[in-house]
Amino acid sequence: MSKKLTTRAEDYSKWYNELVVKADLAENSGVRGCMVIKPYGYAIWEKMQAELDRMFKETGHENAYFPLFIPKSYFSKEASHVDGFAKECAVVTHYRLKNDENGKVVVDETAKLEEELIVRPTSETIIWDTYRKWIESYRDLPILVNQWANVVRWEMRTRLFLRTAEFLWQEGHTAHATKAEAIAESKQMQGVYADFAENFMAMPVIKGAKSESERFAGALDTYTIEALMQDGKALQAGTSHFLGQNFAKAFDVKFTSKEGKLEYVWATSWGVSTRLMGALVMTHSDDKGLVLPPNLAPIQVVIVPIHRNDEQLDAITEKVNELAKSLRKKGISVKYDNRTTYKPGWKFAEYELKGVPLRIAMGPRDLENGTLEIARRDILEKQTISIDETVVYVEKILEEIQDNLYNRALEYRNSHITEVNSFDEFKEVLETKGGFISAHWDGTIETEDKIKEITKATIRCIPNDAKEEDGKCVFSGMKSNRRVLFAKAY
Repeated sequence: MSKKLTTRAEDYSKWYNELVVKADLAENSGVRGCMVIKPYGYAIWEKMQAELDRMFKETGHENAYFPLFIPKSYFSKEASHVDGFAKECAVVTHYRLKNDENGKVVVDETAKLEEELIVRPTSETIIWDTYRKWIESYRDLPILVNQWANVVRWEMRTRLFLRTAEFLWQEGHTAHATKAEAIAESKQMQGVYADFAENFMAMPVIKGAKSESERFAGALDTYTIEALMQDGKALQAGTSHFLGQNFAKAFDVKFTSKEGKLEYVWATSWGVSTRLMGALVMTHSDDKGLVLPPNLAPIQVVIVPIHRNDEQLDAITEKVNELAKSLRKKGISVKYDNRTTYKPGWKFAEYELKGVPLRIAMGPRDLENGTLEIARRDILEKQTISIDETVVYVEKILEEIQDNLYNRALEYRNSHITEVNSFDEFKEVLETKGGFISAHWDGTIETEDKIKEITKATIRCIPNDAKEEDGKCVFSGMKSNRRVLFAKAY
């Protein structure tokens, strides 16, 4: 297969799809709308999981696991929740197959379930049914639980990582004695997600609240982190929901307070998914392939030997083994690619495509001179350095690459936040420049829907740091007291 990619300028969508496949991250499967995550892609996801899991545990959360199947009746208990997910639910109706008279496998019509089961699109209902058994008194609170799982949402238009019928994610579900505690938890997790996005993914995000029509089904408030991709479209990178007492009331989850009163529990839920893989690809990558931030790269340094015979390879290998050992002691992941079935040039192209942050080349002349060549993936520059200085240099440069990728993305994002004061200006910026549009909004769903219908732009968030300022709605001309961020989005 040719490694040459369609460029971002030619066709951004095609570039993304090709890159995900050619860089060995994922591919479409035999099941429509579902993906196979390949080992290299899964290695990145594992690094994401490990860091997030650590952050969740540091904030007092524990992992548990709940069933994949949810009785249909659970969904009818919280009306707005079922409305939000009804069109995306996969439903299990039978529990057995049989062979027909022609020997074909068919569904056994006699094996119909008494009650259909929903393949989880999210787990609030099954978890709150469980929490009813766990919670009696204020002493049982808070419950701070996270689940790593797969979910199914029957998407018709799919794209690898960004929107698939089945995807991997984590979902936190917490129960609290007071409203204030639950709101604090929702905001804390928004902060955890922002911290992860910025410090590990090197992806700047805007923290804010969703408008009413963009909230999670069943939530009183949804807090989001919004990122901007290189094509000027926004991507919702993580959400945290204050659920109030909606699910506690739906599933009759009450507790005896310190004062001896019976009260409903306060709830939150929060999650990020393999969609973050798509965000990572689109935030940093270029026309040559992936560009991975060192903090999430499965291979931070690849070493490629340049040799003409086995004797040269053996001498290089001896030196590389010493170097690799020293790098690994510093917690740096190293791959030594000494395969003789591929030429060095092929390997260079391969690791460039896969976004490995640093590539070291070492040949016989390097051994003689005590030097090696090191290439940076982020700025595509090479340098010759002393072998003895390599460990210190690599540590420093990996940090530099991480910072550089973040700052580059931040500069792009900041230069694509445009304040507008008229709807003509709004439409012009959307068509010619893209990015976030900061505009006054009258707070009505009608205006929000009309803007979406005309421009396909939605309110991404009401930023946490939005200043109070008198203005007029960009569409209706009605009074507004702050700006919100609009954008076209994934």
